[in-house]
Amino acid sequence: MPTIGRRTAQRIALYLLKAPSEEVRALAEAIVEMKNKVRFCSLCGGITEEDPCPICSDKRRDRSVVCVVEEPGNVMAIEKTGEYRGLYHVLHGRLSPLDGIGPDDLTIRELVERIKALGIKEVIIATNPNVEGEATCSYVASVVRPLAVRTTTIARGVPMGSDLDLADEVTLARAIQGRGEVR
Repeated sequence: MPTIGRRTAQRIALYLLKAPSEEVRALAEAIVEMKNKVRFCSLCGGITEEDPCPICSDKRRDRSVVCVVEEPGNVMAIEKTGEYRGLYHVLHGRLSPLDGIGPDDLTIRELVERIKALGIKEVIIATNPNVEGEATCSYVASVVRPLAVRTTTIARGVPMGSDLDLADEVTLARAIQGRGEVR
């Protein structure tokens, strides 16, 4: 499984071999239930049991701002800060030519459609601070700038080479507060 290394996978396998059959069966049933109930929001691409998701359905959110992130886990990380009250758009990846991932493999077209349909005034690009994330940020900015929306990126209090889901709430909150124009 992605993000689970060989040693962790080995520990999980050994734990499951020793665990009572009922516990293993309950885990398997929970995984199947999750797969059947959880899906991606048709509007933002975040994880949800209801469509649209609670964030997109919340009328109190600022509908003039959309925060663009790479993965659904990034939405959860930013939400934990309590600092951001706008909408989200999940790209479901990042540009990575070496891995064969180009703009058509991300939800950039859908982002442009949402900006036009909702009259978005600001796009905050919150990609991960690594080479692929920076390339994705630059590309998304080049696509949305002609739409006459303010285009910002989060401040970089998040260490380069890291992932947003690994940053603590204070660092992410400061990054959102200190966002700046994309150059």
